[in-house]
Amino acid sequence: MAKNTNQIPEQEPLGALNAALNRRSFMRYTGAGLAASALLLTVGCDDDDDPAMAADGTVNLGTGDVGILNYAYALEQLEAAFYTQVVANAAFNTAFPLASERMVLTDIRNHEIAHREFFRRAIPAANRIKDLTPNFSSINFANRAAVLATAKTFEDLGVAAYNGAGKLFTDTGAGLTYLTLAGKIVSVEARHAAEIRDMISNGDFAKGDSGIIAGRMIVDNNGLDVALSPTEVLNLAKGFIQDTIVATGLPQ
Repeated sequence: MAKNTNQIPEQEPLGALNAALNRRSFMRYTGAGLAASALLLTVGCDDDDDPAMAADGTVNLGTGDVGILNYAYALEQLEAAFYTQVVANAAFNTAFPLASERMVLTDIRNHEIAHREFFRRAIPAANRIKDLTPNFSSINFANRAAVLATAKTFEDLGVAAYNGAGKLFTDTGAGLTYLTLAGKIVSVEARHAAEIRDMISNGDFAKGDSGIIAGRMIVDNNGLDVALSPTEVLNLAKGFIQDTIVATGLPQ
């Protein structure tokens, strides 16, 4: 598989990326400025204004289309936090001595931050879930194999989540807008998943066990990737999030 050659400075100040991306940099990283505007407009006009925050301290995703957007936002927060910690770790250069691999992980970090900011800007504050608290205590960030194994789980889970949630959007103009945007994001997540698999085992970018559902290859005999329901995804992801996420209001 061809390696990512996107020229993002390796030592780009992390603080500049962790801060809320301004509109210019957001568009630079994603090329999705118009799409974000479209999503902002459609969400802003959505009749579903259920609060996303629960009084008992749990994080309730809400209902309807906004609930699904919050679901995606939660997963993007998790991925962005993971890669931010990977790249910021003091052992990053040691664990990944190849500059080409560090570049790939830095690129993926930038994409995931852009995805997170996409949803943060697009979902109205009154409906948007809070900033989640990740739990990465089980991950050895100084170990290449451990980092890549976790990255593989996150990327495959992200692809399965978007594949499984697309059908839950309402069949309306706004719902179709969300579905289109989700398709643009899941294609990027799939590129990440392929690259991570290739880094683990060269040439295995689209084969092997999914690792997230028993007995299922990552690409089946029909050439189809995995799709999981929000309940299945959140059960697999909950070990990496300190907050308790409530998804019972999501469409089924």
